[in-house]
Amino acid sequence: MNETTREAVRTRAQSHRARLLSVLRVQYPDALADRGYRLLHPTTGDPYAGERRHLVATCRSVANFATGALADGPDWCLDAAEHGLRFLREAHRAGDGGYHLVVDADGEPVDRTRSAYGHAFVLLAYARAVDAGIEGAERGLDETRALIDDRFRDDRGLFRSDCDADWTEREPYRGQNANMHACEAYLAAYEATGDEQCLDRARRVAKAITVELAAETNGLLWEHYTADWEHDFAYNEDAPRHQFRPPGYQPGHHAEWAKLLALLDRHGGGAGGGDASGSPDWYVRARELFDAAVDHGWSENGFVYTHAADGSPIVEDRYGWALAEAIGASAALAERAAARGDADEADRLRGWHRRFLVRTDLFRGPAGVWYEKRLPADADGDLVAQDPPGVEPDYHPAGAFFEGWRSARTELSDG
Repeated sequence: MNETTREAVRTRAQSHRARLLSVLRVQYPDALADRGYRLLHPTTGDPYAGERRHLVATCRSVANFATGALADGPDWCLDAAEHGLRFLREAHRAGDGGYHLVVDADGEPVDRTRSAYGHAFVLLAYARAVDAGIEGAERGLDETRALIDDRFRDDRGLFRSDCDADWTEREPYRGQNANMHACEAYLAAYEATGDEQCLDRARRVAKAITVELAAETNGLLWEHYTADWEHDFAYNEDAPRHQFRPPGYQPGHHAEWAKLLALLDRHGGGAGGGDASGSPDWYVRARELFDAAVDHGWSENGFVYTHAADGSPIVEDRYGWALAEAIGASAALAERAAARGDADEADRLRGWHRRFLVRTDLFRGPAGVWYEKRLPADADGDLVAQDPPGVEPDYHPAGAFFEGWRSARTELSDG
């Protein structure tokens, strides 16, 4: 890498670090309550009315501020992460070691569901906290891994579905979304601890969802399965705008998986044929998923929410999280392309990356917080904020800029 290129990559790293810290500065200190966090409204910046706290939002906020600490942000990043970790332990955590899905400000359970999706984020929160050096987080990480092994991992090494407070499974359902975030959490745990078992489990989940099951849908990622991991194409077909489990293919999740597979490649995928674990070539599969996301889902004001197998839109609402995941995916994939000496592909992916970054202004509200989504053009592109208790404390934008920062730093260290 010549000095001109090195300076360009260094500038990218600085730019993404600044974007990450800007997201966190919007949140701090207004998002901090006496205990835990509050969500801020994108129009006014005021905390949402009400005192319900969602497990996913708590965990995502811990992860956000921990990544700020990892990016050498101000001391308050670490303080804010520790603040949320206390609430996670003291309020969300139940006596049996599981975590309540929704609690009030005093820590009293409002919804005792043992959510598979939510517990994936518990693992992520502890992993980021360990990586940031928060004292005592290692115990939470170890306990959560053991809990997940006992309660959520099935014989295939994947996550099963949500349970009641007595751990009775609620429905014979399996979902790719909870498993995608399990993969993310295992990767973060590996990065924090160096434990190869975490990396192996991330690979196992990724291979099952993005290779084995996707082989039955021409490489696209279906969302919903039966308890035996058979594709359930009729699931929620009467609820196309479901917040977590809509029918159809989601371009945003294709982009999100592209990012995760790029990280797997960074952590040991082998060019041209996978690695010693029998994994596929993660880089090649990641590019396929990224291209599927943009080919089927991209419009100039974001990604459609869902589409059919032939690419025709089902719900054309544009979600901010999908754009953010594409930002992170294009950054990570561009770094992997550069690592393989594929300069043309790296340039193509950086072009997409710049294109996505320009569109962030379409989702950022006057207060600096991102809206949940834009309605399609035939509704004049109206902006919609999330309903309480929301789950998105700008976790996706923060994650995108964190990945942009560390992808550029990885490229610098390798070059």
